[in-house]
Amino acid sequence: MSTSPRTSGVTPDRVQDPSSKLQALCWRLRREQSGLSTIEKIGMVALAISVLAFIPPVRSLLGDFYDAVFNAKVEGDDDQVTSGARAARGVLIVGVAIVSFLGSGLLLLYTNLGKRLAFLVAGTATFGWLVIGGALFTVYAPRGLRPRVFAGLNSFQIRVPAIAMTLGATVLFLMFMVALDKYERESEET
Repeated sequence: MSTSPRTSGVTPDRVQDPSSKLQALCWRLRREQSGLSTIEKIGMVALAISVLAFIPPVRSLLGDFYDAVFNAKVEGDDDQVTSGARAARGVLIVGVAIVSFLGSGLLLLYTNLGKRLAFLVAGTATFGWLVIGGALFTVYAPRGLRPRVFAGLNSFQIRVPAIAMTLGATVLFLMFMVALDKYERESEET
């Protein structure tokens, strides 16, 4: 019969021997507010891949994977990339942009405010920024020479995606504001 830290009374503060230290560590990782979240696990995997990329055989394997997925060429035409590779590049670019833009701000907030408050503040700031950006694009849509894609669209049709993004971001911004208000009220009660 194994004893868990909860039943044996072991807490992180009262640890004497190495096995108790391991039990205390496991206990801390199982607690609700501690341990690694999914994003933290993904970050650890990305860090491991980055470190492994310094090993030449692993680096060549990663290079071959990149060429197969993101640099696949059309048969018979070595200059043209396949549509699947183009789509994979787009997904990669959007993913890296989101992680670097939102992730860096969230990381700074996380270190100073904690998980929950950092998420709420980062969400509020992000969707507030999207509301402002969408509103500015709606008012000051592209002027001057238009790309060929926009040639058949009138001035309202060009603004429809920006209006939709502004409305969606406004709803999410308000939701984050309500959640922040609720969090603040809960903090004041305790």
